Amino acid sequence: MKAKLPKGIGGGPQNMQGMIKQAQKMQEDMEALQADLDQREYEINAGGGVVTVKINGKMEILSIDLAPEVVDPDDIETLSDLLVAGVNEAIKKVTSINNEEMGKVTGGLSLPGVNGLF
Repeated sequence: MKAKLPKGIGGGPQNMQGMIKQAQKMQEDMEALQADLDQREYEINAGGGVVTVKINGKMEILSIDLAPEVVDPDDIETLSDLLVAGVNEAIKKVTSINNEEMGKVTGGLSLPGVNGLF
């Protein structure tokens, strides 16, 4: 008695070629998307808008702008906390957007070594 395979599974060399072509197409799409994501720039506000972090899709900080009222030489700790919060928020935002966009290309597949990198 032969076991029945789910539709789309099996089928010999033709099916294997089709799967290889799909994988190659997905890889090309992912590379193109990654190049696009790397070029994007985002502005994230933190601390009620007193800190603005500009970051690109490669998670490189491009600039940090501070409202004059947060620059208090007697309170460096608050300024430091605001900078950390702004940078962390920017990284979270870019990671979330990159993962969401990449998920559209991969069809939500969990690809070892890929998901979580973007």
